[in-house]
Amino acid sequence: MNDNVTNSSKRRRRRKDGHDSNGEDNSNNNRNNNGGGGGVVESSDKQEGTKTKGLKESLISLLLLDGQEKCDSEEWSKNQQEEKLLFEDNHKKKTRAMFDYYNQIQDSYDYLDQKDGLRRRKSRAVAAAAVASAVVGVDSDQKGGGGGAAAGGQQRRLWVKSRSQAWWDECNSCEFPEEEFRKAFRMGKETFDMICNELSSVVAKENTTLRDAVPVRQRVAVCIWRLATGEPLRLVSKRFGLGISTCHKLVLEVCSAIRTVLMPKYLQWPDEESVKRIKEDFESISGIPNVVGSMYTTHIPIIAPKISVAAYFNKRHTERNQKTSYSITVQGVVNPNGVFTDVCIGWPGSMPDDVVLEKSALYQRAHGGLLKDVWIVGSRGYPLMDWVLVPYTQQHLTWTQHAFNEKIGEIQRVAKEAFARLKGSWTCLQKRTEVKLQDLPVVLGACCVLHNICQMRGEPEVTCDLMDDEMVPEIGLRSVGAMKARDAIAHNLLHHNHAGTSFLS
Repeated sequence: MNDNVTNSSKRRRRRKDGHDSNGEDNSNNNRNNNGGGGGVVESSDKQEGTKTKGLKESLISLLLLDGQEKCDSEEWSKNQQEEKLLFEDNHKKKTRAMFDYYNQIQDSYDYLDQKDGLRRRKSRAVAAAAVASAVVGVDSDQKGGGGGAAAGGQQRRLWVKSRSQAWWDECNSCEFPEEEFRKAFRMGKETFDMICNELSSVVAKENTTLRDAVPVRQRVAVCIWRLATGEPLRLVSKRFGLGISTCHKLVLEVCSAIRTVLMPKYLQWPDEESVKRIKEDFESISGIPNVVGSMYTTHIPIIAPKISVAAYFNKRHTERNQKTSYSITVQGVVNPNGVFTDVCIGWPGSMPDDVVLEKSALYQRAHGGLLKDVWIVGSRGYPLMDWVLVPYTQQHLTWTQHAFNEKIGEIQRVAKEAFARLKGSWTCLQKRTEVKLQDLPVVLGACCVLHNICQMRGEPEVTCDLMDDEMVPEIGLRSVGAMKARDAIAHNLLHHNHAGTSFLS
């Protein structure tokens, strides 16, 4: 019985231990289940925190980039403004220095003119003294037994060197062939006679007791021959039977007379009726409307001047020819027939084309409003302005811009060919001349007038190759309105099938 009691107590004790262990296992399972759910929540919170942090960093980066871009833009604008101010300041300094240069040149010219005037007065005084002594000698001969000479009506003359004028007498004869005359003087006999008649009242001189005056035709012939051939004065002297100094003086006198008498008639800006006709002719050539002239600038070689040598130094010609070159400029505007309607002569050869244009009377006329709503076509060496139309100069062009450059090149070719005929007919423009620098504008102006006369009268043409360099100006765009107008013209040319397509080949 005691054993039974003992066994039952043991069984009760085992059941109790079993219940306790089951309770512990259940509590452990519950704890394990609760612990697993907390881990999931913590991982999701970490992911959301990472995303938020990434967004914040992206926003901060964008803000920093915007701020950096803004700072860079402000710095670029500041640098551009500084460069613009520096460029304008340098341009003003260059312009001021050039004007000072020109004033010094003018002062030097005035000084040389004064010296020349003093020298002429001295030579006149010497000549007057020689004449007076000759007259005294004649009176003494008449009083001392020279009655026979007096009765014969002869008078003593100053000694003059005898020179042959056979060549000129042959050219001046009626039997001289027309073709030979035209080849020698770049014009026919009728044109030559017309020029002599126009200049007769200005260049004619009277005979004196000392010598006979040179006839008008011979005076004009000496000048035209010298301009047409560019021969040295010593050869011109032998050909016409005159002294070297006499030939030099005749050339300057006749050129001055041409500039005074013929230039107002044959070289002038066209009137309204002529402008209308010129516009139609240029538009028929290129399709570009309202063009009243084609402009070009060439260089004329000169001997190194004694003053302001650097101003006349032509760097581009020197580099190309490997020989030191000095020059002056001739800027001209021509109509569709190649006749000059405006010229600007005499600025130093170191000046670029755009600076020569700014110093010309044409530029002043345009700023006075006389060239409103019209175009003068220039090369890429000129700036684009409200009245100057130039081709596109950037490297990469559209088809429209290519076509526009091709059509505007046809107008520009008119001026270039006119200058080629000018230099080809009047060969003195191709050589370094013996004329003084201050007298060159008169001579060059006379060549332009003679060119116009020959063009108007249909004289034969002689051409030469031009070797002028074009430099794109530092400020190529002077007017936003002109840029828009040029784009509109280019679009219309292509739209109306006026533009060519040779640039595609």
